[in-house]
Amino acid sequence: MTAVATVVPETAATGPRLGWLRDRGMGASILVAALSAAFGVILVEVTAYIGAVLQADPFIGDSETLAIVVALLSVLLTAVAMYVAAIVTANTFSTIIAGRTRQIALMRLIGATARSQRAQVGRQGFIVGVIGAAIGLLAGLLFAVVGVQVGAQFVANDPTGFSLAQPFIALPVVGVALTTWAAAWAGSRRVLSVTPLQALGGSVERTHDEVSGKPGRHIGAWILLISGAVLLAGGVVIGLITPLGVVVAFFGGILSFTGLVIGSVMIMPPVLRLVGRMFGSSATARLAAENALRYPERSSRMAIGVVMGVTLVTMFAVALESAKRLMMTQVDGEVPDEFFAPFDAFAGIMMVLVAVSAVIAAVGLVNLLTIGVVQRRRELGLLRSIGLSNGQVRRMVLLEATHITVAATFTGLVLGVAYGWIAAQSLLGSVPTLPDFEPAGFVLPQIPWIPVAIIVVATAVLTLVAAATPTRLATRVAPVEALAAD
Repeated sequence: MTAVATVVPETAATGPRLGWLRDRGMGASILVAALSAAFGVILVEVTAYIGAVLQADPFIGDSETLAIVVALLSVLLTAVAMYVAAIVTANTFSTIIAGRTRQIALMRLIGATARSQRAQVGRQGFIVGVIGAAIGLLAGLLFAVVGVQVGAQFVANDPTGFSLAQPFIALPVVGVALTTWAAAWAGSRRVLSVTPLQALGGSVERTHDEVSGKPGRHIGAWILLISGAVLLAGGVVIGLITPLGVVVAFFGGILSFTGLVIGSVMIMPPVLRLVGRMFGSSATARLAAENALRYPERSSRMAIGVVMGVTLVTMFAVALESAKRLMMTQVDGEVPDEFFAPFDAFAGIMMVLVAVSAVIAAVGLVNLLTIGVVQRRRELGLLRSIGLSNGQVRRMVLLEATHITVAATFTGLVLGVAYGWIAAQSLLGSVPTLPDFEPAGFVLPQIPWIPVAIIVVATAVLTLVAAATPTRLATRVAPVEALAAD
């Protein structure tokens, strides 16, 4: 038996009740929940502190507009981080369940129902969420304490009597615990399709033929994609009249991207196939490309986290650059650098905050790639037994990770530019412009090439980091031992 996610009844005497927390993938899931909770707690504390600073200012203390804007951004960014974490967690549990196929089938043979098995996974997800949220709460409060002390040294109107005991910090903590539970429940839906007869086989993912042979499963994805696209278009049109068009576009973005996530098994394989042609025709390259396409669910789960991270960062960069370029057209003559200093500072802060969601997605890629290699021990053992060297196996795993991240980066850049332009257009299309104070109308999308270059370099580094542990695992076990494993 492998050490990957073995299903053990809670009443079994073979180990502690929480022994499953040592299964590969659970630690990374706790880390994802902790990052999301800490991010939310920090945003709540920072928002409250900024609000207190604004109220202490003698000039703008009576105005609550800035505080409301900051609070709104805090809510939106926390929601985005929780959304990314939920998808990463759901993908992690889906991958773990794929590795548990034979063990779940054995439990079914001795009388366990699929519903009870799924309920057990749901409880595990809730425990992971609670542990991660608790760690995130402590880490977030510690960071907030340090941040407030540092901020007091630079703020002219440091608020007196400010307390970190903000009641709203409970919202991201509870939200992370519940979304992790819901994500685990959603990721475990495959348990319902496991039959007792599968106890005779191995633990494998569904193949391309099995996935593509059930087009009905993609109806929900198409509905979300089409409805999201309609709302995005509506946001652009409404944005020509009022900036509230960005609200409509926001919900369109959520729906369309959720549809992309759900339907990733039909969207990512063509991109993966296109990218696979770039890696040459050597045996190792062909094996890596084939592995990425043979089991589209596994590859799509790995890719979609990177797609989310790249899309978010690119979207904010394009939207902010487009807004900056529109502002530049309203100023006569040469624009001094100091003019855009506050705007650039705000853009930098926003990019750092959004990058937290990209880090969460990166953790998901590393985790899923590692789980995938462990679950493929028999396959890798067979390749080594027929003549592949350790170096070739390592190159194959590295190329597979590169294959997935290149495809995901390309997809994320395209989506990020599209979403970024729609956000800028729906928000700025109705803004009066000089000299006649007519609405801005059509806003040209502006691509900031430096952030794009940083994104490409960061994903290249991510590929090396993500493949480091799996490549070691791929060659650590002897071929005979790997072939004997279940």
